Amino acid sequence: MTGRLAGKTAFITGVARGIGRAQAVRFAEEGAAIVGVDICGPVESVQVPASTPEDIDETVRLVEERGGHIVTDTVDVRDLDALRTAADRGADRFGGLDIVCATAGITSREYAVDMTESMWQTMLDVNLTGVWNTCAAAIPHLIRSGGGSVVLVSSIAGLRGLLGVAHYTAAKHGVVGLMRSLAIDVASHGIRVNCVHPTNVDTPLIQNDVVRSAFRPDLSRPPTRDEFAESAMRMNLLPVPWVDPVDVANASLFLASDEARYITSASLPVDAGATQR
Repeated sequence: MTGRLAGKTAFITGVARGIGRAQAVRFAEEGAAIVGVDICGPVESVQVPASTPEDIDETVRLVEERGGHIVTDTVDVRDLDALRTAADRGADRFGGLDIVCATAGITSREYAVDMTESMWQTMLDVNLTGVWNTCAAAIPHLIRSGGGSVVLVSSIAGLRGLLGVAHYTAAKHGVVGLMRSLAIDVASHGIRVNCVHPTNVDTPLIQNDVVRSAFRPDLSRPPTRDEFAESAMRMNLLPVPWVDPVDVANASLFLASDEARYITSASLPVDAGATQR
């Protein structure tokens, strides 16, 4: 621990597992207190395994194991009132908020002309409106704190098109537009707003039969991890199939820290070169 976030408090959505958990742990290692939320349950139209209460308990354990402090709530990012309550409670507990990570998100797959209206709308409600909700709930606390950093988790799909995920791509492009305008809106308050753009990340959102099978339509059965990796590696310039959650957390940490004090309205790819393909 080097204390890069000492004395600060971070509000993180999607904290039960994956990138959100990695952000919570990594930020705690650098001295931040954590206010974490997650739905801890299924979302309609999503086939990949849902996060659970046990997942968020494990995040708490990992943060506390590192000497960090954390409070959590079970919240759906589509519920603005619940997000405001969680942010208020966390700010009261730790004396304010300084960092926001809008990380919660879902994935599903279907060709644009074949997907249902519900699938389209659910994706936008979670992956775009949920990001705005997070900002609306937490940024007033950053204003009261005299400034801070907002990190929005987009995707390489926020910078390029991808097959079979038009709804996801539209939402992630929307996050970039939100970031660029929001950075202007809050700059006078000393608040910076940036995006990170991961390629595939080694989390339950990709490590499941639904996503693996989409990458290997040549197989009549769900691919193994190694078979999935062989196909996924073709997305990236560097010879890796995916990045680890901590890689995205480290980029988020940089943007949240004073090392990035003059960086705002920026898109930071953590993509192993995927956006150059």
